[in-house]
Amino acid sequence: MSAARQPSPTVRDETAPETGKKPRTPRARRADPQHGGVRPAPPLAAEERFRLLEGRHHDPHGVLGARAQRGGVAFRVLRPYAKSVTVVAKGLRAELFDDGDGLFSGLLPLTGVPDYRLLVTYDSDEVELHDPYRFLPALGELDLHLIGEGRHEELWTALGSEPMEHQGVAGTRFTVWAPNAQGVRVTGDFSYWDSVAFPMRSLGSSGVWELFLPGVGEGTLYKYDITRPDGSHTVRADPMARYAEVPPATASVVTASRYAWQDADWMRTRGERPPHQAPFSVYELHLASWRPGLGYRQLAEQLPAYVAELGFTHVELMPVAEHPFGGSWGYQVTGFYAPTSRMGTPDDFRFLVDSLHRAGIGVIVDWVPAHFPRDEWALAEFDGRPLYEHGDPRRAAHPDWGTLEFDYGRKEVRNFLVANAVYWCQEFHIDGLRVDAVASMLYLDYSREDGEWSPNEHGGRENLDAVAFLQEMNATVYRRCPGVMTIAEESTAWDGVTRPTDSGGLGFGLKWNMGWMHDTLRYVSKEPVHRKYHHNDMTFGMVYAFSENYVLPISHDEVVHGKRALVSKMPGDWWQQRATHRAYLGFMWAHPGKQLLFMGQEFAQGSEWSEAHGPDWWLLDSSYSAAGDHRGVRDLVRDLNHTYGATPALWERDSVPEGFAWVAGDAADDNVLAFLRFAQDGSQLLCVSNFSPVVRHAYRIGVPEEVPAWREVLNTDRQVYGGSDVHHAAPLRPEPVPTQGRAASLRLTLPPMATIWLKP
Repeated sequence: MSAARQPSPTVRDETAPETGKKPRTPRARRADPQHGGVRPAPPLAAEERFRLLEGRHHDPHGVLGARAQRGGVAFRVLRPYAKSVTVVAKGLRAELFDDGDGLFSGLLPLTGVPDYRLLVTYDSDEVELHDPYRFLPALGELDLHLIGEGRHEELWTALGSEPMEHQGVAGTRFTVWAPNAQGVRVTGDFSYWDSVAFPMRSLGSSGVWELFLPGVGEGTLYKYDITRPDGSHTVRADPMARYAEVPPATASVVTASRYAWQDADWMRTRGERPPHQAPFSVYELHLASWRPGLGYRQLAEQLPAYVAELGFTHVELMPVAEHPFGGSWGYQVTGFYAPTSRMGTPDDFRFLVDSLHRAGIGVIVDWVPAHFPRDEWALAEFDGRPLYEHGDPRRAAHPDWGTLEFDYGRKEVRNFLVANAVYWCQEFHIDGLRVDAVASMLYLDYSREDGEWSPNEHGGRENLDAVAFLQEMNATVYRRCPGVMTIAEESTAWDGVTRPTDSGGLGFGLKWNMGWMHDTLRYVSKEPVHRKYHHNDMTFGMVYAFSENYVLPISHDEVVHGKRALVSKMPGDWWQQRATHRAYLGFMWAHPGKQLLFMGQEFAQGSEWSEAHGPDWWLLDSSYSAAGDHRGVRDLVRDLNHTYGATPALWERDSVPEGFAWVAGDAADDNVLAFLRFAQDGSQLLCVSNFSPVVRHAYRIGVPEEVPAWREVLNTDRQVYGGSDVHHAAPLRPEPVPTQGRAASLRLTLPPMATIWLKP
């Protein structure tokens, strides 16, 4: 019904019941006899009305709300589906004209804008609320300046949804970066997902759109309705959302943390020793499948105790940021600022991290700044044009995963990612970020053929924008978050991955040694009779072992997609497979570099990992006839970790040549390797591995002549681990028999397919 046919709205002049006197403010002018005191407000121009209703208006606050003008105060309200809208204030009640299309307006005879509310009547409901369009911007000029500079290191405090009190009213501030949009509206369950009612305002040239919605609080579902440059609409989840619906639902959720941390001691001491000079043994796991069905708080009851018992110093969590497809294991992220809601709330995740810290265990999370999926409700062409992805389709499309690569050259995108790294460390007390797929970021020709890529400004293949981003990310994280480490999954020979940024490096703390992993797994997968032809696979890693600060990873990638579980890579019967598995772990734990082992491999699970059911815990059940075999391997991992942690020679000098010396690096025909490790105080550990299925009696190993005796401190062939129990019960004294270039030697009995550790 048009405004001309409506009953004349009226101004009701109410008196204060306590005194019987009329309120002093606002002061009403003489009522218009024809319209009961409310007159029609000046109409919107047709084009402006159209832009407002179509979601293309950059300044809805300029036409909605209340403003003083000649003749009184004009009110204009946009409330689709409302039957009537009444302005309510102290001593004032004025029903507005219905202008059609959900617009209501009126000119009230007032001398100033009152502190008013809106009484909105629907078919079966009536609500009283504050007018969102009477509020000043809830985002400050400093925030906008930092966003414009690409230097807002706490970006999550400026963009996204933020419950707050603004101008004395509780509500939520919504802010989103969409510089190519003609207009943006926020929609959600508070508007029954009608996107017309709440257009946002553009804050200058920043590309940021903002709206404070009074009365909207935590738990509210929302998205942004964006008008693209071509006039079409797209509804998107918030890139900065800190909580999201459980997939497959895709809405963002307003949230605020009330978690009280209890890990002050851990946070204070975690950075006392650099990670490359400290014990560092990592248990990698996929949270959702480690114990399927458990939430963050239930995991906190089991995971810390399990990891602590096994002696690992850290856990590494496969990506916990929100992702739509569980089969991606978290590596195709849509909610970079939101822990996945599959297992609980963000504060529930904080509780898990806190519990691990209180158990003395550090927390590393996999972080994926290399790419993002193309889901139409997420980041891809977010505001109608390439925004987070590169504008050049050849640079944007990731050739391997069907995803999109970030535009690292755009300062706002770089800021989005750098701040995200800080966010996880600062808001969730994360101790380390393992950065996924670094090689795909560094090279313009990564997985691309000739003609599918363009060289950089110097004619090279290096992605200079990505290099600058990684340097900025590392420098910022290390500056802002003391005690945090960053780890690169980088599979090439890029120089200086762990070199400081001020020396031209990328600035990571540690790097996965993918070459060592591939070489050594290739060796142990051969039949023992053929291993002598591949001996260099076990020794080549020492050629470059000190060029970076390395982690030796047996990760999830090595036990899926037909690669077989670690124990199943080993040849021979079940006894030989387990023996080689144990010997390999003993060699790995003694080798220069830190250790990482994926869940299930600590008890020699024979099947590949599946995110659908997780580790085969039933293998450890006492009712299973071979449970002892698997428990034995798990007991070995426990003892490896505890002996490792108590032996500085195995970790203090991991990244310098002074911490290592070959004893027998060329015994290829025997399948034997032996080396010494040294701590800073000169204390030593001797590691000897025999990858042959035979006992080697009276085997000479050269040792420093100044050590009077050696004792066996670990033997992977012990019966308690499932071995044949060939071991040295008594201390061993060197004999003056020159061997392997040393004046003294030990006469050892090497157990079959086993590794032994000896200490002075």
